[in-house]
Amino acid sequence: MTRGLRIVARTVLALALLLAALLVLVATFDWNRIKPALNQRVSVELGREFAIDGNLSVIWQREEGEGGWRALVPWPRFVAEKLRLGNPEWAKGGDFVSLERVEFRVAPLPLLWQQLSIPRIDLGSPQASVRRLADGRNNWTFELPKKPQDDQQQPSSWSLDIGTIGFDKGQVKVDDAQTGTRLDILVDPLGKPIPFSELLPTKGARPATATAQDYAFGWQAKGSYKGQPLDGKGKVGGLLALQNADLPFPLQADIKAGDTRIALLGTLTDPRELGALDLRLQLSGKSLAQLYPLTGVTLPETPAYSTDGRLVAQLHEPGGARFHYQGFNGRIGASDIHGDLTYVASQPRPKLSGTLTSEQLRFADLGPLIGADSRAGQQARGVATRQPTDKVLPVEEFRTERWRAMDADVSFTGKRIQHSEKLPFTDLSTHVLLDDGVLSLAPLRFGVAGGDLDTTLRLDGRRTPLSGKAQIKARHFKLKELFPNVQAMRNSLGELNGTADLSGTGNSVAALLGTANGDVQMLVNDGTISRNLMEIAGLNVGNYLVGRLFGDEEVKINCAAADLGLKDGLMTPRLFVFDTENALVRIDGNANFRNERLDLSVNPDSKGVRVFSLRSPLYVRGTFKNPQAGVQTVSLVVRGAGMLALGVAVAPAAALLALVAPAAGGEEGNACQPLLQQMHKR
Repeated sequence: MTRGLRIVARTVLALALLLAALLVLVATFDWNRIKPALNQRVSVELGREFAIDGNLSVIWQREEGEGGWRALVPWPRFVAEKLRLGNPEWAKGGDFVSLERVEFRVAPLPLLWQQLSIPRIDLGSPQASVRRLADGRNNWTFELPKKPQDDQQQPSSWSLDIGTIGFDKGQVKVDDAQTGTRLDILVDPLGKPIPFSELLPTKGARPATATAQDYAFGWQAKGSYKGQPLDGKGKVGGLLALQNADLPFPLQADIKAGDTRIALLGTLTDPRELGALDLRLQLSGKSLAQLYPLTGVTLPETPAYSTDGRLVAQLHEPGGARFHYQGFNGRIGASDIHGDLTYVASQPRPKLSGTLTSEQLRFADLGPLIGADSRAGQQARGVATRQPTDKVLPVEEFRTERWRAMDADVSFTGKRIQHSEKLPFTDLSTHVLLDDGVLSLAPLRFGVAGGDLDTTLRLDGRRTPLSGKAQIKARHFKLKELFPNVQAMRNSLGELNGTADLSGTGNSVAALLGTANGDVQMLVNDGTISRNLMEIAGLNVGNYLVGRLFGDEEVKINCAAADLGLKDGLMTPRLFVFDTENALVRIDGNANFRNERLDLSVNPDSKGVRVFSLRSPLYVRGTFKNPQAGVQTVSLVVRGAGMLALGVAVAPAAALLALVAPAAGGEEGNACQPLLQQMHKR
């Protein structure tokens, strides 16, 4: 052998011996010796105490599933026991996270191109205590020590690639002073995995993801969330797959928070960023308004509700997290509800938008929107305000402090309204807009007795108290449909038409009307009036008045005309007359919406030679809740001639002429027209 070959052979042998010695050293090295330095280094980097109190070891073994020459390369498997990471100084001791065991493998070959590849990390018996103070300080945000400026400008050339994270039995405690949340969450192995498909519903909404890893753990949570008692349980998978999109993380939960129940089933479809959810979501509770403390979504007061739909969420969208509740079905009270809603956590305010439909809407289910439901209904909703027994106008206040929490753009259609015979509403449509505390219903449209009731409503919740404006138009209400059970009305061509323009201030319907200013105008033509009609309408005082005026007969109404003015909640008639075939009846006085009291006088003037048994005007006094009627003890001379007195009502008559609707064929057929023209000429 030549001298050169001997040198090469000795060099190769030396390298081989060095490599063998290095492998022996690595394989037999006691890694516990580096724990003090490692603990100190990590503690400095994280700005809080870190320690591995148990054994630290590295085991070299071949990787299963590798083929060819790669199968010969051993992988290091790191095992650390009894790890703990402390809290920041303000938390005054205790651990943020502790683990009985951490185990992970590192792929050696990617290290050559500066990539730290960890296919899987297993966390044994994780324990965590999550805390946040009222001032916003929390123990999951790390205040890392500042590095020299040169180091900050040099990004690391190394990359980290983690495949999946596995875990076993653990516990998480949450103490959040900002939201009033205290939770104790326990996670336990199920013993036997449950296939994801086994819990999928056979009916109702389904998540789009039909396959996922098996459920491996059950969890339970107890405590309070945002000040409401919370009790929940469910199941989750055993692996968070951060790289493999074909292995979604399954979620199942059944949670009761206060009076609200939340049931969900589906997958976390982007575990790496915790950024996307695809769930079947069921919600139920006593009122939709009770979702506000839990979700921050401003919803109206309603009767008890339940919904079932698919929730798709993208949590890291550029414009803010987006939640889409798709194709949900449910009930609110006795009414059905269907639709699609999208909630975007945008700036400066989140926004709720969508379309809602009810095939059959019970009119009584709209009562809680303005606090007009029964005391039992209010008690069921958990409302502190109770409607006084002697008041008619709802006193429950609107929660305007919630109106600036978000914006809204939602359309609602009630295709068919289920109502009593006293309320001939047929359908409903509205467009709800909420913009920086200003609530608008533009329009709010009801179908009523073959006609339309169109309202434009604007409530400014930025003011204290809120200010409200309403413009109302009633057109072509058919009298025969308003009173379908009155035989004499069935052939009537008469209609009701009216307008109202009102404004007021106050945080309830009672307060708004108690301060209202504006005008109300109404015309009714070609109808009949009788005690029977009053009984059907449930108007006991009207029953008394009609009986005193006309006896038990049905009397034809040529025209009923009203022009009413409101000033600071006091309504007084400029003109209020009933022109019947037997008499002209004039109504004077006032209705006070501030204290809900009536003080009206009813003055009849006979036509022709018909003689009334009534010798004096009538009165209606008392409250809206309990009106009382009787005979005024004044002489006929004081009463005067009604038609002559009506001569002062020129302006109201002219205004009411605008409500006269043309008959079929374009001819003026409204019976009110002659009366109003006669009054206008006077």
